[in-house]
Amino acid sequence: MGDLEIRAAGADDVPAIVAMLADDPLGAQRESPDDLAPYLAALERLSADPNQRLVVAVRQGRVVGTLQLTIIPGLSRRGATRSIIEGVRIHADERGSGLGTQLIEWAVDASRRQGCQLVQLTSDRTRTDAHRFYERLGFTASHTGFKLQL
Repeated sequence: MGDLEIRAAGADDVPAIVAMLADDPLGAQRESPDDLAPYLAALERLSADPNQRLVVAVRQGRVVGTLQLTIIPGLSRRGATRSIIEGVRIHADERGSGLGTQLIEWAVDASRRQGCQLVQLTSDRTRTDAHRFYERLGFTASHTGFKLQL
């Protein structure tokens, strides 16, 4: 990975993470970089849960990418453990540099080390570039997802 470090996110990383979450048309509608309190509270909950990993990719001291990896033990698939990759964001300056591939490969390797038999993720149906990216990495669009706002 050369000069790239992938490490656990800390409170000091939250402003950069939230800025990346808000830096697209979908994120701009649902994120609020002006109030970091809910994000910091969420980081505390994530950090306390051994099945959650919020990581940042850091290059030359600057946060340039992030994702959340969730490990889920289960009964289906003969008791398989699976992981979910969520909240993948790459800083605008780094898009197209291969960083996204490195970050996803890190998550897949971390999932293997945790004994996962399956890695899954969702991507908003409007993010067609992201769909091509994930398919290039070997993911298949095998399911239809559903959400219920609460």
